[in-house]
Amino acid sequence: MIRRITYVVVLVLLMASCKSKKRTVTRQPQPKPVVETKTPRNPNRDLPKDGPKEYELFPLPPNPGRFVKFPIANTREYIETFAEMAQYEMRAFGIPASITLAQGILESGSGRGELTRKTNNHFGIKCHTGWDGEFDFHDDDAKGECFRKYNHPMYSFRDHSIFLSSRSRYSFLFNYRRDDYKKWAYGLRQAGYATDRKYPQKLIALIEQFDLDSYDAEVVDGGFDTVRAPKKYDVFTHVVERGDTLYGISKKYTISVDELKRLNNLRNNTISVGQVLNIRKEKTK
Repeated sequence: MIRRITYVVVLVLLMASCKSKKRTVTRQPQPKPVVETKTPRNPNRDLPKDGPKEYELFPLPPNPGRFVKFPIANTREYIETFAEMAQYEMRAFGIPASITLAQGILESGSGRGELTRKTNNHFGIKCHTGWDGEFDFHDDDAKGECFRKYNHPMYSFRDHSIFLSSRSRYSFLFNYRRDDYKKWAYGLRQAGYATDRKYPQKLIALIEQFDLDSYDAEVVDGGFDTVRAPKKYDVFTHVVERGDTLYGISKKYTISVDELKRLNNLRNNTISVGQVLNIRKEKTK
C-alpha cells in the first residue's frame, strides 16, 4: 500500500515538473506593409524658389506634359543681340525673323553651345557637297561630322538664309505667309531640316514664350509684304565644257547644285563635255 502511494506521489511530481518546463509563446501582431505613393514630378522643382530664375521649363505644344529647358538670361541676351540681324534677313529673303531666332536659340544653345563657340555656326548647318569654306568636326547624329565654320555670326545668319532659299526641298516654305511661324516650324521638319520629331513644337514654344513673332510684326508693319509675289524666271541652257563642274556652273548662274540636279534629273554630280544642262534663273529687276 505504501509503495502504491509513493508511486502515485512520484508520478504527480513528474507530471507537474514537465508541465512547468513548457514555454508559452505569444505572437505579436505583424505591422501592415507601408505602401509609398509617389507624387507626380514637379517640372519646376529644380528651379530656385526665390530670386531670378536661371532656367525655365516651357511646355511643348500640344502636349503640356512635356517640357523643354532653356537658360533665361542667355536666351534673352541672344535675342537682344541677334533680333535686328534676323529682321534684316527676313527683309532680304522672306524667312520669318521669329523662325530664324528660334532656330538659332535651339541649334546654338542660346549661343553657348560647343559647336557655336568654336565655329560661329548658329544653325547646325553641315558641310554638304559644294561647301568650300572653313569647317570643323563635331559629334552630332554621328561621330566627327563636318560642320561649316564662319568668321562672324552674321555670316552664319546669311548662310542660313541662302541655305533655305536656294534648296528646292525648302521652296514650298516660301509660299507660306511670312508671319505664319507655325507653318514654317512644321514645314522645316517636313523638309528634313532636323531629325528631332519635336523640332516644330520646340520652335513654337520658344517663339510664344519669348514673343519672337513681335519681330515679324515689326517687319510687316514697316511695309513688308506677308505673301511672296510670284517669281519670274529666265530659262536657258548651258553646254558643258572641259573643266566644268556642277559647283562651278551653280556659282556662275547663282543657282544651287541641288536645283541644277533637279532640273536636269541628275542622280549624282557627274557631267560630261558637250552635255546640255537646263538653267532656270530668277529674273532681276
